[in-house]
Amino acid sequence: MQIILLHPSFQVRSLTLTRRHVVLGAFLFIAAVAASTALLYYVTIRHAAEIDLPFIRDLLASSTQGDATKKDKYVKENLAAMAVKIGEMQAQLMRLDALGERVQGLAGVKPEEFNFKEIPGRGGAEPSSRNDGNIPALGMAEFQKMLDAMAKDVEYRADYMNVVETALIRDKIKFKLLPTIQPVNVSYNASGFGWRIDPFTGRGAFHEGIDFPASIGTPIVAAAGGVVIAAEYHHQFGNMLEIDHGNDIVTRYAHASRLLMKVGDIVKRGQQIAYVGSTGRSTGAHLHFEVLVKGIQQDPHKFLAAGAAQAKKVALAAK
Repeated sequence: MQIILLHPSFQVRSLTLTRRHVVLGAFLFIAAVAASTALLYYVTIRHAAEIDLPFIRDLLASSTQGDATKKDKYVKENLAAMAVKIGEMQAQLMRLDALGERVQGLAGVKPEEFNFKEIPGRGGAEPSSRNDGNIPALGMAEFQKMLDAMAKDVEYRADYMNVVETALIRDKIKFKLLPTIQPVNVSYNASGFGWRIDPFTGRGAFHEGIDFPASIGTPIVAAAGGVVIAAEYHHQFGNMLEIDHGNDIVTRYAHASRLLMKVGDIVKRGQQIAYVGSTGRSTGAHLHFEVLVKGIQQDPHKFLAAGAAQAKKVALAAK
């Protein structure tokens, strides 16, 4: 490109521009425009409060309003999500309170010792003012993270309480299936478990149960719940009843005057099953009571003592 310059004194000069000169000029022009724009933006934003121009005020107000709208929308969305989470946590806490009361009853814990619905006391010294500057403000993201962690913690505790409740119910049922109730309401036994002098032969013999002396017709109750597996006359035990309590535990009730159950009947703990008598190999009216574990006679006193201790514990907890 060639440019001709004409001077008033009629002197003519020519200037030749190459492509390189054109590119360089365009670059310098663009750089100048960008620098001017940046400088203008900096001056107007930096000193906006000092420059009293309507269009600048409108621009700043629009920008501030846009930021506030975005922030307000963000807060509302997060508050809505947290409200849903808090509602779920409230439902879980109500479920946890109900579950805690059931577990409390199963465990025998008194309500005045631990109340699930009562807020525990808290306190402590007032934070020092010199530490206030070191405590960061709790933002929305941090609050949401704490809320999520708390929700998981509540859910974990609810699952744990369910496991504890299941274990307590299982233990309670298992205990009810143990022969821990005295089958006859008498204060003593005439002959205990172990070696003794046989009343018929006068020789030493091992007594495989406990004899409860009582008058004929005294009610006999089941020492635990179970299924009747034998209800018959035995040449030594007389009118005899056997109850299977599960877990290889069987109880035997002998010398009854009359049986009230038949094979296959389901009996409850403490239900009357027969009457005291003196049938079979017997010297007088009494109940011969045995506890068998896997077919081997055990000392019934161990089971009855455990039942008495449990009854005493329940009575103390009820006071």
